[in-house]
Amino acid sequence: MAYVRPQDVVSPKNRCGGVIEIIHDGDENGMSVARILWDGDAVIAARWNGNDAQPLGNPVSTGHATWFVIGGYAAGQVEEAARRAAEKSPNSLVSRYREMANDVEREREAEEWSEGLIGDASVQG
Repeated sequence: MAYVRPQDVVSPKNRCGGVIEIIHDGDENGMSVARILWDGDAVIAARWNGNDAQPLGNPVSTGHATWFVIGGYAAGQVEEAARRAAEKSPNSLVSRYREMANDVEREREAEEWSEGLIGDASVQG
């Protein structure tokens, strides 16, 4: 899997102040949507991540992966669609929590660990 991860896309440096939130990472050959700082403002931006043949994805400028800033009239719909896609992704936070909750052994260990903390917090006299 060869592509520039969306959290690493911070070009052009004179406009992109960094990634605030990756809303959806479509992995290799997929589209990513993020909230980024652009000219000091938080905006929604998108990009195609790329693949082995085109590891920089699209858009690209002067040999660096960049973002395409979504115009204000479409930003809300793009963000909503990306959040829905992220929820359905097997790599989403919701999917990971669901997976962890269904892991009975891990849940038992977590409960034992948290119960063990109760004694640590009690007042010693």
